Amino acid sequence: MNNVATPSQTPLDAQSLIFHVPAWSVEAVLALFELPFADLLFRAQEVLRANFAPNAVQRSTLLSIKTGNCSEDCGYCSQSKRHHTGLENQNLMALDEVMAAARAAKEQGASRFCMGAAWRGPKDKDMGPVLDMVRAVKALGLETCVTLGMLKEGQAQQLREAGLDYYNHNLDTAPEYYEEIVTTHTYQDRLDTLRGVREAGLKVCSGGIVGLGESRLHRAGLIATLANLDPPPESVPINNLVAIPGTPLANNEPTDIFEFARTIAAARITMPRSYVRLSAGREQMSEAEQALCFLAGANSIFYGDKLLTTSNPQMARDEALFEKLGLYGV
Repeated sequence: MNNVATPSQTPLDAQSLIFHVPAWSVEAVLALFELPFADLLFRAQEVLRANFAPNAVQRSTLLSIKTGNCSEDCGYCSQSKRHHTGLENQNLMALDEVMAAARAAKEQGASRFCMGAAWRGPKDKDMGPVLDMVRAVKALGLETCVTLGMLKEGQAQQLREAGLDYYNHNLDTAPEYYEEIVTTHTYQDRLDTLRGVREAGLKVCSGGIVGLGESRLHRAGLIATLANLDPPPESVPINNLVAIPGTPLANNEPTDIFEFARTIAAARITMPRSYVRLSAGREQMSEAEQALCFLAGANSIFYGDKLLTTSNPQMARDEALFEKLGLYGV
């Protein structure tokens, strides 16, 4: 038995809206990162198998319903109007286009349909069309998820009443490193949106990005922050930076795959009942590297040929990889 600190058994504070008494300190998460690699993966597999069918992988499809011309300055993002990436801006899609994509996703085996719009946050006039999309996708029998930026009071409740299941709002990195990546809103703005989402009764999808120039300590800080949300996110996407020409992070060095797998394993151990999603950057990974991430505890992927604006492994490639590894989609 190793001596890594484990979560305390202190009861959760019933009055807390977003954070409970920390169960995972940054130091305890950092100690996980520093375990021998095989020991870390063994522990992550133990946690995965205690909470999920070990070879089942949840599959989500992501569609950009409004692309580009975003006012925010997120340093990794091709959709900011402050960056010159050559991205073609697109207005909000029509309902019939969204439904065609949702039907295709369901036929191809996705169980969750995620819709993303490049906004600082939706205006009141935007909400009606988005709510119609949520209702229509939900009627297909798919789980629904949207990522629309920061929400104003009442908007999360509107989404809940329309049948939304998940709201995605990533924390991206550790609190103390956030201003190195984004300056047009604060970390607290992100937490405030997550609080509103929880109060409305929605499930939370929130994770981060590895490869922003952060240290291992920052990665541990991100995982600790997510794990100490009350409750932790039901879905935790771990993204590997796709360095896009024209963004401030275009020349960042790729993250070592073992460090990336350590981040996934730390998320799995600290958030045992959450889906941990192997997200952006998978296109750039070999089959062996993806297999390593599944061993580290990832049990969800984005499924389809494209994420919001970046490519993703084709479905046929995923099916072949699943067959090799004995995985199956749910």
